[in-house]
Amino acid sequence: MAAPRNVLRDEESAAVALLNNSSKEDDDSPSGKRLKSERFPVSRWELAAFFGVFLIFSAGLFCIYLTMPATEYGKLKIPRSISDLRLLKDNIATYAKDYPTQFILGYCSTYIFMQTFMIPGTIFMSLLAGALFGVRGLFLVVFNATAGACSCFFLSKLIGRPLVSWLWPDKLRFFQAEIAKRRDKLLNYMLFLRITPTLPNLFINLASPIVDIPFHVFFLATFIGLIPASYITVKAGLALGDLRSVKDLYDFKTLSVLFLIGSVSIFPTLLKRKRIYE
Repeated sequence: MAAPRNVLRDEESAAVALLNNSSKEDDDSPSGKRLKSERFPVSRWELAAFFGVFLIFSAGLFCIYLTMPATEYGKLKIPRSISDLRLLKDNIATYAKDYPTQFILGYCSTYIFMQTFMIPGTIFMSLLAGALFGVRGLFLVVFNATAGACSCFFLSKLIGRPLVSWLWPDKLRFFQAEIAKRRDKLLNYMLFLRITPTLPNLFINLASPIVDIPFHVFFLATFIGLIPASYITVKAGLALGDLRSVKDLYDFKTLSVLFLIGSVSIFPTLLKRKRIYE
């Protein structure tokens, strides 16, 4: 009687092994890989960390808004179009003049919050600075854009790797290869990327810690590289009444100027390569 039992056990073991092999083959198949890649890449702990940071920023922003006069709450609205921006400017111009400290604190907090958590609309905040403060608004915009980009950098360093790899796998591989080729002149290359619209600023903020760009290089390139585009935006805010669309900010002439300035930043790298080849 022992022999039949052993045969049955051997048959059961073979069946289990066959099922395991078939499931493994399914996972390794293109369809199995596609299903794995389509899953949301962020773990529960990373998602909890993101929402924790988000709640802390939100609580701080709410506390700042509590210091504002109650009559101004109804006028506060993040603009989504040029018409919204004109209406917001008309509503809060007097408030910004009467309460400059509270306004600047609320403006900076909102700008950095939006930049950190990748909320669209910072271009309108930059235009608003130009409309309210003129050319002096340039310092406000550059400070907030740099601070928000740095906050986004550290947030991505905390939980961004799986998310960026999931959203932009090809672009991330390209960026990593370009960074690896330019390690000796990394600041020049990052300046070029910041000045020109070669890569979106959102992608640069998120991908930089993933490809091991040092923070001091990221900070300097962001602070210096955002000045030309910020100046264009702030200057456009001075003539807000003549602006019809955000697309009018970056016409062919403006883009040409930005690429020209960006080319100056990478000129030392090109000159060094020429000397090496000679």
